[in-house]
Parts: sequence; C-alpha cells; structure tokens
Amino acid sequence: MAASGWRCLWPRRVPQMWALGAGRCVLRRAFALPASSSDFQSEYSLGKLYPPQQKGRDDCSNSNADFKKKSVPDIPIDRVSVSYCRSSGPGGQNVNKVNTKAEVRFHLSSADWITEDVRQKMAVMHKNKINRSGELIVTSEVSRYQMRNLADCLQKVSDLIAEATEKPQVESKIDAQLIRSRVEKMNRERLRQKKIHSTLKQSRRVDLD
Repeated sequence: MAASGWRCLWPRRVPQMWALGAGRCVLRRAFALPASSSDFQSEYSLGKLYPPQQKGRDDCSNSNADFKKKSVPDIPIDRVSVSYCRSSGPGGQNVNKVNTKAEVRFHLSSADWITEDVRQKMAVMHKNKINRSGELIVTSEVSRYQMRNLADCLQKVSDLIAEATEKPQVESKIDAQLIRSRVEKMNRERLRQKKIHSTLKQSRRVDLD
C-alpha cells in the first residue's frame, strides 16, 4: 500500500516541485540582470578620465593650508581650444590615417578661471610653451586614442597650474644648519679622497735619476 501510494504521488508532485524550482531560478536571474544600459559610459569617456570637481570637496592633505585655499580649478572645456592631428606615437600604419594627437591651447592672460598671480607665474615658468599670440599650448601623443590623449593634455595643464600654485617651502634655522653641516662634511670627505688619490699617484712615480 505504501509503495502504491508513493507511485500515485510521484508523477503529480515532482513536476510541481520542479516547476517551482525553475520559477525561483527565473526570478533570481531576473533580479540578477543589470540595470538599463542607457547611462553606460566607456572607460575612455571624458567624464571618467577627467571627472568634474565636486562643490564642497575637502582636501585630504593637511600639509599645506594655503594650497587648500588655492586649489587647482577644473579646466572648462568650452574655454580651451581642442584640436587633433596626425600622431607619431604608437599605432603602426594607423597613425597615418587617424588624427589621434591631441592639442589643447588657451589664451593665458585672458583665462579668468586661473588667478592672476598664478597666470603671471606660469608665464615665467613655461614661457617656452607660449606662442606669440599669448596662447599656452600643450600636446599629447602617448596613446592612439583621442580621448586618452585629450585627458593627458588636460592633466598636463592641471599639473602646470598646480606647480605654479604651490608656494616654496621656507627653511627653518634647524634645517639650514643641518644642510650646512652636511655640505661641510661632504666637502671634507671630497678633499680627503683627493689627498688619498694624490698620495697614491705620487707613490707610483719613479725617479729615473
């Protein structure tokens, strides 16, 4: 009787249980599907390579308070001139057909998104990058992708601004004394080595008389 009862229940309940398990798998797969790809951005997109500055962002470094106040501003794309041309970088014969070299230029004296003192310092420090029209020119051909070269140009401009913004460190009296003592010690060692070398050469001299 028990065997016949199991035989009666087996063809009925097993398909129901299998269907229930399959339904759970389908629901799990449905919930595991990724979100809509309408907001998809490539890893080479300008937003990811050069993200916009967030308002109210705190600087993590606490070493220089003045550098916090004069943080490097984001470069407005609509205020700079971007152009592309043939590149001599990697890419084989492809470089002869595609404009991959990026060039970013802007008029330094009229760039109001940079402070006046920083602009003057940049004009002195990087005068070789400024043409007769007063435009600061930065180029990049490190990659065979336009967006990577453009991001590299923007990073170069940001580094130039950061270099001009950073103030030179003022040496304390202790640091000056330490540097002076090290220089004196180095000079004494240099003279000692010269004397040893001179003695060695004199010992090799042979008198023919």
